[in-house]
Amino acid sequence: MSETPPTSRNREAILVCVGPGPDSERVVRLAAANGAVWHAILVETPALRKLAQRERKRIDGILQLARELGAHVARIPGQDPVRAIIAHARENDLGIVLVGRDRYRRLPWQHGFAEQLAKLAPDLELRQIACEEETRADLSIAPFTFFSRRFLDWRAGLPVVPIITLVTTAGWLLRPYLDPVNIVMLFLLSVVYAALRLGREAAVWASLLAVASFDFFFVPPHMAFLVTEAQYLVTLGVMLTVALVVGQLTAGLRYQVAVAHLREQRLQSLYRMSRALASALEVERIVAICHGFIQKGFHAQAVVLLPIREDQLALAPGAASLPGIDFALAHRCFEEQRTLGLGSDTPPTRNGALYLPLRAPTRMCGVMALMPEEANWEIQPEQWRLLETSATLIAIALERVHYAALAREAQSEGLRNSLLSAISHDLRTPLTVITGLVDAMFMAAPELPQPQAGLLTAVREQVTRTNTMVNNLLEMARMQMGQMVPHREWQPLEEVVGVSRGQCAFLLARHEVIIELPPDLPLLALDETLMERVFNNLLENAAKHTPPGSRITLSACREGEFVRVAVCDNGPGLPPGLEKKLFDKFTRGSKESAVAGFGLGLAIVRFIIEAHGGTVWAENLASGGAGFHLRLPVGNPPAIPEEPEHD
Repeated sequence: MSETPPTSRNREAILVCVGPGPDSERVVRLAAANGAVWHAILVETPALRKLAQRERKRIDGILQLARELGAHVARIPGQDPVRAIIAHARENDLGIVLVGRDRYRRLPWQHGFAEQLAKLAPDLELRQIACEEETRADLSIAPFTFFSRRFLDWRAGLPVVPIITLVTTAGWLLRPYLDPVNIVMLFLLSVVYAALRLGREAAVWASLLAVASFDFFFVPPHMAFLVTEAQYLVTLGVMLTVALVVGQLTAGLRYQVAVAHLREQRLQSLYRMSRALASALEVERIVAICHGFIQKGFHAQAVVLLPIREDQLALAPGAASLPGIDFALAHRCFEEQRTLGLGSDTPPTRNGALYLPLRAPTRMCGVMALMPEEANWEIQPEQWRLLETSATLIAIALERVHYAALAREAQSEGLRNSLLSAISHDLRTPLTVITGLVDAMFMAAPELPQPQAGLLTAVREQVTRTNTMVNNLLEMARMQMGQMVPHREWQPLEEVVGVSRGQCAFLLARHEVIIELPPDLPLLALDETLMERVFNNLLENAAKHTPPGSRITLSACREGEFVRVAVCDNGPGLPPGLEKKLFDKFTRGSKESAVAGFGLGLAIVRFIIEAHGGTVWAENLASGGAGFHLRLPVGNPPAIPEEPEHD
């Protein structure tokens, strides 16, 4: 009798049945190529758990392939795979069941997997893939698997012999006091005990040995396997049937209890780990939780590697360094986002390590490397899901800590920008007043004597520097708040450079300034005000960090689709290792420099140049001194009209 179908069904959703058959991988790939929503399910029956380790790894690899191809993968323990698949299809609203082809010509009373599925669930659309050419002629009669060597090993009957011997001895001693029916109960009790303690195959052997022993010792004629009365034939038949049924039911119950216990242990370990990770606020704490969980559950040492650059991984804070970690393989795991090394579908590494990607919902957080503590260490197929789930939890915790740090940084950055904007606005007015007063005193008559004029010159120099710093603070705050948008117009570069040189004339007075701009430079799309600020900061930076009398050269040349501008000097050069960091905010070439400043000038230069679609970098020159280079795109400038010739 078929089960009652549900009222609604997603007819396009596919359920793929994965098992030990040779067609499982083909079925998975066919479902992935369909493009519809699909699930892949493996029903873990007692017979499946008895497969060879190699075969179980192959099945687990097929499930991993299904997961990588976009399937919703499930492993469900159960006694009856047909009913488990039907229940999963109806719970998840799946309308199509895709299975492999039966490999045996079954006897008339044997029903194949697909036949049972079609009979119990007529509401589901059943699809079987075609046999390949090389396997069509390889069909054979299905063995009677209940008593086959594959399902009934003689070694499973050895522990049963002492139990049946003990029960037979007890029954023989109690024969004067008990009827044969009661002695049968003792043998049934021994079958139940064997099923509970030894398993399904032992229960079958116990049933057979119990019937044989009862027939030999308690059915007349005694000490012979002869039955003279028909009623004893019925007794032996019923006894064998009841023993087999009770033994199988008891063994099934034992299996379900073991599966439930194992599942409870996994859920408990994951719960404790997730609860600890939920309260972790630092990477060091997450690494410690990961190490403890892997060491206790998998008997291995765990190392977490985090990306520090696009092409490099490094040990996470708090992670102990383990010898033999292959950083090249770890980087490959990070790039390909798949498990590599020992126990995976890739060849094992020389040091026997396993590398798992820490993949969070929005980003790759790093790699977890497992170094086994035992020589013959391997992960059971049932443990792979636990390991992958733990890696996902660790990745989510790392992602949460990462974004929490970014949020704190953004909050502090916003507060700092607001503070800088407020301070710079309040300082600009008094600085402007002081500058105006100094200029007025210079223009007053009669002229001031030299000592007083020298003091006013020093005051004006310091006010100019302070005003430059305040302008940098204000402009950086505006840039960070997104209030600066370049208004680009086509104009010659020499005009912008000339204005900047005039504005910096006071600071450049004690230096030799050389401007080398070829006359055939094309027009550039520039924001004049912003680019003046760029050259002001570069020239002022060169003047402040070189001794008086130094040479400052500003040159330009065309390089393909770009114009490169260089501001070079013959001063002491840049501190080694700071060529890139100089363009970060609040970074100065020397922390104890006597030159006043906040370290914002070069950061503003980079921000403006990148807003124009260009790049900026710094380097130490081979001839001595420092060089700052700008690369600006040429674009499609308009043609410059030629001036008419005059006679």
